[in-house]
Amino acid sequence: MEIQQAWYRISIKALIYNDKWEFLLCKESSWLWDLPGGWLDHWENPRDCLKREVLEEMWLEVTWISEEPKYFITAHKIESKSRPWLANVFYEVKVKDLNFTPSDECNEIWFFNTNSIKDINVFVNVAEFVKLLTII
Repeated sequence: MEIQQAWYRISIKALIYNDKWEFLLCKESSWLWDLPGGWLDHWENPRDCLKREVLEEMWLEVTWISEEPKYFITAHKIESKSRPWLANVFYEVKVKDLNFTPSDECNEIWFFNTNSIKDINVFVNVAEFVKLLTII
């Protein structure tokens, strides 16, 4: 049996919580919800990536990032031929405020928990993240 090589591009994701420990998701132009963050550029520090991505997607200022990642997940995007595997590293993040500016990557923001997320369409990585939360 031949084993296919997996090719992952690492994405750094921001876990932004409210006072109820609900996590923030962004609705993208595809109408799917995702955690804020994005691809880690070559030679880029994960913290710099988070600051850049949160600013690019929502025009929010990051004020704090956890020292260590909180979670790591992989997910399989069955519909993707070129990049079928995702690898996400999650850091807890705080932002100055939630006065965001919409963009193609984020035209709406909302806080969700593991129950309320069942009623929305999410990217596969978010579904894997929620699975992880429900077994912890």
